[in-house]
Amino acid sequence: MPTTRLHLVSADEDHRVSTIELFFDLVFVYAITQTTQLMADHLSPAGVGQGLAMLAVLWWCWCSYAWLGTTIHVDHGIARLAMFGAMTVMFLVSLTIPEAFVDHPGGLFAPGLFVVCYALVRLLHLVAYLGAARHDPGLRKVLLKMFVGLLPSVALLAVSTALSGPWQLGLWVVALLADYLNVYLAGPEGWRLNSPAHFAERFGLIVIIALGESIVAIGIGIGALPMSWLVAGGAVCGLALAAGMWWTYFDVVARVSEHRLTQATGTERTKLATDSYTFLHLPLIAGIVLVALGLKKSLLYLADTEHHTPGEALHGVPIWTLTGGLALYLVALSALRKRNLGSWNVQRLAAGVLLVAATPLLEHVPAAVLLLVVAGLVLGLIGFERLRFAEWRRQVHAEHS
Repeated sequence: MPTTRLHLVSADEDHRVSTIELFFDLVFVYAITQTTQLMADHLSPAGVGQGLAMLAVLWWCWCSYAWLGTTIHVDHGIARLAMFGAMTVMFLVSLTIPEAFVDHPGGLFAPGLFVVCYALVRLLHLVAYLGAARHDPGLRKVLLKMFVGLLPSVALLAVSTALSGPWQLGLWVVALLADYLNVYLAGPEGWRLNSPAHFAERFGLIVIIALGESIVAIGIGIGALPMSWLVAGGAVCGLALAAGMWWTYFDVVARVSEHRLTQATGTERTKLATDSYTFLHLPLIAGIVLVALGLKKSLLYLADTEHHTPGEALHGVPIWTLTGGLALYLVALSALRKRNLGSWNVQRLAAGVLLVAATPLLEHVPAAVLLLVVAGLVLGLIGFERLRFAEWRRQVHAEHS
């Protein structure tokens, strides 16, 4: 192969999302679906904890390649081959998610395979990134720091495969803290963010992917069960909720976040990208995934008339994933405002607190009414903000369009 085909092309300020990155994201669509199903199959606080820990692992993988894609053109030269290699191993990671904590009888030892494939995904990223940093000592230094944090994290995950129950989940949490804290404490020095618009677009697309999981969850919740007016109404409420979540992020938050990132330079830009996107978008995505799980169970209650009555209420873990997930999403949106504009979004914080506080009462209303209340809360919040902040919203749209 000619050496010209093995070159790495640095990304510039006008770089946009490439088709190979969109193709790469398809693997994460499946991974998020698998994670939602993992929680649905183990619907308990421990099962939800496993799902959130899994999501944190997947998030770290995805973010790593998002940062790589804003440093070099991943659709050029050898970087393209690295992306295909990472996709292959990441797909194996996704396939092993249902058995990542408890191995099923027969076949390969899935928890071990999960850890090996996860380590390979991270190592492929580091190799590709080090290639991109061959003329950048500062970037090479921070990448090697990240590698130092990766080693104990992978080692702890490997040890966890021999454990079960709370000890296993606890070791996962420690492994994730070791990796996340290592990158956070290393600081923004050395990182490069050549294309802020590309970076913001990547994260906007992953939010769309997560919201898509909410819509898929509605269909999966119904499955092959018979259609009814109650199911149709519940599905419309679920879609309205997903649409409202889209609105609360993309109408203003995404625009302001991208504008702030574009205006920043040097270390300030990388610090802003790390805080607003790498870290604060994780609870945002986690909230969406929890809402998807709650929607899935809510629609099952409405459609499965053999095991549930029309007036039956959603209770226990399923309702808390719906209300708690939405509250987490609203808090994360408010935290993004705090990071980018210096002030909290009080009405979104209040809506999140109100939702959590009202959950014990909502456990006594029919699942269909619950969906109507939750969707109505988000749509009412949007309506209030459109009236209360109409002029400011118009200015944001005019400045950032």
